[in-house]
Amino acid sequence: MTQRPFNVLFLCTGNSARSIIAESLLTHWGQGKFRAFSAGSHSKGVVQPRALSLLASLGMPIDGLRSKGWEEFAAPGAPEMDFVFTVCDQVAGEVCPAWPGQPITAHWGLPDPAAVHGSELEQVQAYRATLRELENRIRIFVVLSFEALDRMALAQRAAAIGQIKLDTSQGTK
Repeated sequence: MTQRPFNVLFLCTGNSARSIIAESLLTHWGQGKFRAFSAGSHSKGVVQPRALSLLASLGMPIDGLRSKGWEEFAAPGAPEMDFVFTVCDQVAGEVCPAWPGQPITAHWGLPDPAAVHGSELEQVQAYRATLRELENRIRIFVVLSFEALDRMALAQRAAAIGQIKLDTSQGTK
């Protein structure tokens, strides 16, 4: 019996950077086992150009990425989500729509790279740091033993992944 891919929704306030990056990374690392989506509680309607250029420079998928509101995924006929991850602290505190299918939810909060207003280098580094954190979490998520874990264990693992922080004390060589 072939199971459909798991549907995963990444939520952020503006759906312009973090959730977009997560959608692209899961599309890449999920290798068909997952269908990634992203949305915002107050969508900006525009994807941050730095997010798109960083993803493209790394060969990550960017076709079809767009900033959209979360109501799109709560509407009749929307894909039924298996997982919903909030990637910003602000949206985690908001009252979310009732998602069809009672998905497993977890908070994977990260600072907003679009909020960094330093030099060009500092801004680029903020996007790269966000991408590394999300990539680390997503690569752990996609190798979970979904068939062997019950719903409660999956929820616990998903929540624990959100607590993982990359050790940035060591520079890259």
